[in-house]
Parts: sequence; C-alpha cells; structure tokens
Amino acid sequence: MSTKSGEDQTFYETVFEVTLESIGDPNDSSIQMLAFPSDMERYGATGALVKMEHVIAGGGGTLVYFACDDCANEAAKVKAASGSIQRPKMDIGEYGFICLVVDSEGNMIGLHSMA
Repeated sequence: MSTKSGEDQTFYETVFEVTLESIGDPNDSSIQMLAFPSDMERYGATGALVKMEHVIAGGGGTLVYFACDDCANEAAKVKAASGSIQRPKMDIGEYGFICLVVDSEGNMIGLHSMA
C-alpha cells in the first residue's frame, strides 16, 4: 500500500491501536517503510506501509483485508482517523462480516471478522 505522508501512519495506528515501526530497505534508501507489528509465533501475515517513487496512493490497487474481532469496532474509528466508510459492516454468510473503508490517503481496505 502506498503512502505519501504521515497521515496514513496516524490512520492505521488509530484504527488498529498499534504502533508502526520504521524500517528501511538496505538496498534502496529512497524507499520508506512502516511495518505493522508481527508475532512470528502466531499464524497470519503482516505488512508495511511503503512510500516509493512513482507509486501513487489511492484506489485501484489490490484490496487488503485486515482481520478483526468485530470489524464494526475498527470501522467506528475510521472517521476520527480522517478516513471514510465505503461500505458499512455487512454479512457475507458463513464467511463472517466485512466493512470497506478508505484510509486518509484514498486507499481502500477491507475489515473482516467472524462476529
């Protein structure tokens, strides 16, 4: 996910109540990355916000879903974090529930929960 300013960092830290850690690319100092917390002992993927030349923040890319206990809880924090709700919590049958939100830089993300 591309980011152009610290607004995205604040958005994700606020919505998910985490602290992103600045990491660098040892092969390219022009790439800036902020890593989500991870636990190598637990199942699941982690990721990072990345700022790099020629990559513009905004919609139209891959849609990433974040696992939540109840996606309505994270969605409730989106507006206060300078984002917007694209689609409120909706039932997807046996697969649980999702919300689609837009972060502070125009990137759409999904929130998924079983409750």
